[in-house]
Amino acid sequence: MAVPTPHDVPDRPGMPPMPPELAKLLRAQLGAVADQVEEEVRRQVPEYARPVDGPYGRNLRAGVVQALTLFVDHIADPRDDGGAIAATYYELGRGEALEGRSLDALQSALRVGGLHAWRLMGQTAEELGLDSTVVAALGELAFRTVHEVAEAAAAGYAEAQLRNSDELERRRRRLLDLLLADGPVALEAVQDMAHSARWPVPRTVAVVALAAAPDRREEDRPLAAAGALVDMESRPPRMLVPDPDGSGRFGGRAFTLALRGRPATIGPTVAVTEAAQSLRLATRALGLMGRGVLPRQGVVRCADHLSTLLLYGDEPLLERLQARVLAPLDTVSAGQRERLAETLLAWLLSGSNVPDVATRLHIHPQTVRYRLRQLEKLFGDALHDPETRLDLILALRAESLRTPQN
Repeated sequence: MAVPTPHDVPDRPGMPPMPPELAKLLRAQLGAVADQVEEEVRRQVPEYARPVDGPYGRNLRAGVVQALTLFVDHIADPRDDGGAIAATYYELGRGEALEGRSLDALQSALRVGGLHAWRLMGQTAEELGLDSTVVAALGELAFRTVHEVAEAAAAGYAEAQLRNSDELERRRRRLLDLLLADGPVALEAVQDMAHSARWPVPRTVAVVALAAAPDRREEDRPLAAAGALVDMESRPPRMLVPDPDGSGRFGGRAFTLALRGRPATIGPTVAVTEAAQSLRLATRALGLMGRGVLPRQGVVRCADHLSTLLLYGDEPLLERLQARVLAPLDTVSAGQRERLAETLLAWLLSGSNVPDVATRLHIHPQTVRYRLRQLEKLFGDALHDPETRLDLILALRAESLRTPQN
């Protein structure tokens, strides 16, 4: 443990010499002064107005005595750096952070206690008839003492916060791994781990999968601060967001801005124990974005593309379906195949309505009828079989998704 030395409080090489009897006299009064300082701190700082035998009471008493001792030691020997006492306050600061408390209470106690201690000890200095220059020097020394212990406490608090933050991040990473693991996840296990990770268990979650970035990005920070569990080291990088449909934090423009233009997919909203399902679909959608089946840019929500995700859930099976039902189109040229496939899909989706097909494709109805006659020759009666029509819609829809859009 490294306890920092105080800064911004200059040494006073020209400090007037202290009367030898002053340190001895103040040390003899130390217990009585500590009692009064402790009482004043309890009165003015609510966090320390607790039972004397509790942890706060013991820490308060030890801290008061240590600070007063440091002040007297400085009087007896200005060269004493007070390292042991600074270490005590370093640990006090660490304790506040590890307990999840603010440093404000401890710093308030130092200010209140330091001022009251100076009043009491200043009276002793005046009773000794010390020169005003010496009294002023004692005041500066009192300020320096308070600064030293406050700085040590702040350093301990900051160090513990840093370590606590690292540990919290590790716990949340383990929680994320549990939630996204294959296989069933017990709610009790999630609740136990979430408690240690200080993560309120939501009713529903969704997983966000992110496209890989060439450089380190900072978009995870605001989302993690808003309660998302983040793993930017996984492939693909992923985030688990709580209650995605219930708050505005992870939806709309604010979410897109937080990603800074990075392509992403949002899996469907699921129960917290079913997060792995959301991850699977978000990952599948991200792969389809990269291939151009889904829009390549922006944020794609799986809920808006469920039929596409279903189609591409088993691609080898999809390819078998396409090879079987679209075999008649293999007998025409590539350009003709594209036009006929486009017309056939539009005709099937429009309920065999020729004017609707013409409007949809921006062509003349007579052109539609010409192409339909060609399709009748290729497919025959299969065009009017309900089951075949469904297979054709699925096969043609998948093919249209793979066709580059101009």
